[in-house]
Order: sequence, then structure tokens, then C-alpha cells
Amino acid sequence: MDLKDRVIIVTGASRGIGKGLAIGLAGQGAVVVCAARSVGPTAENLPGTIHETVDAIESAGGRALAVQCDIGHADDIERLIATAAETYGRIDCLINNAMAQTRTAFATSTIEDWDESMRVNVRSLYLSCRTVVPHMTAQGGGSIINVSSGGAGHESTPFMPPGYVIYATAKAAMERFSTALAPELRGYGITINALRPGAVKTELSTREMGPDHDWTGWTTPDAVVPAAAFLAAQIDTDFTGRVVDSTQFDVTWP
Repeated sequence: MDLKDRVIIVTGASRGIGKGLAIGLAGQGAVVVCAARSVGPTAENLPGTIHETVDAIESAGGRALAVQCDIGHADDIERLIATAAETYGRIDCLINNAMAQTRTAFATSTIEDWDESMRVNVRSLYLSCRTVVPHMTAQGGGSIINVSSGGAGHESTPFMPPGYVIYATAKAAMERFSTALAPELRGYGITINALRPGAVKTELSTREMGPDHDWTGWTTPDAVVPAAAFLAAQIDTDFTGRVVDSTQFDVTWP
């Protein structure tokens, strides 16, 4: 997919799927704005920062910009969008990948757990789209990709371990937000789709599952890039309001 000079914002780009998308899309010619909270060591001691992602992109001959952003705060989201627009003059694609990792069984969960997830994982979708849509409208269109999860689907319930109820609810909200907003944005040339990446081995999943976990059937972050690249290129098209699985790209869709 030719994404030459397309300006793409990727949140959660310090590690995992976000880092894989940032590096992969830059490799296809995109200018990538790498956003995340991590600009140094994290409290969770997970590796990776947006500066390291930018370094990897630039070392490979690509173009990227690191912008610190906590998607839980409206001011950070507004600053991220403004910085991208002011630096490059346009925003062609926004990939909402960052999220708060809320894992707790219902019996031991708290109101604070629920509110934190809804604030960071759901409210941020509204804020980021509300902020970026005027820029995309002014330039004639754009693409918004919301990175979801198979956990959003009812069919996943038998396979989900305890502790995922808040996570699954947030991802389901993400998908419905995407499909509900799509008709309102279509007239502006803006597409919005939800992308389920499938089971991806990341730094976080490795910590949660343990190094001895059976990773059969799991993919790596770079495997999500082809599907994301296709969606990023969907500007002013009718491919919008979809919930698609990256593992089925070029199999059952487009």
C-alpha cells in the first residue's frame, strides 16, 4: 500500500502493536507521529518509549515525530492533534491504539477501575475524533482506525478468563462508537473503522501470560500492518463503519 507522505498519528506507539504499526507504516512511506505517555522508564517497567520508536523509524530512512500524550487528558489530545497539524500541515489518518490496561475480576473491581477505563478508553475516542475531524474535513477527508479486540464480541465470552469484563466492555464501546459515527463522517470524506488485531505477542502479553506460554497461533505486531495500511488509505471511500479482523485481511475482506 502506497502511503507516501501521508501523515499518520499512532497512539500507544512506545511498544507493542502501536510501535509495530508506527514502524511498519513509516516503512510504506508515511510520516508517523508517535504518541504515548512513555518518554522514559514506566512504573510497570515495560520497555520502550516513543523516542526509541522514532529512532527506529529514522534509522531505516523514514520520518517520524515523538509527541508525549496521555489520552486520558483532553489537553494532551488537543496538543497532539495541533502539533501534528502545525508540523506537517495535515493529518491523513488517526490510529487510536493506546488504552488503559484494566484487568480485574468483577468481584474485586472498584468504581475507580471502571471510571478509569471509561475515561481513558472510551472518552478519549470521542475527544480524539472531535479534535481531528475538523482538520480532516478542511483537507477533504481522512481515515480513523480504532484498534479493538476480539474480546469485544459476544462470541469470545467462553474463551475469556476472569478479569476481562471492564476491558471487553470498553472495546465493545469502541466498536459501536466506530459504526455509529461512520454515517455522520462519510459526507466529509472521512472513514472510521475498528480493527481487531487478533492474538498478538507483545511485551505486555508476554508479562501477563509468562514466557512459557504456548504462543502457537499468536502473531507479532508487524502482522497487523497490512490491514492497517489498507484502512489508512481509505479516504473518501465507502469502506467505513466496519469491524474487521487483521488476520482475515485479504482472506474475507476487503
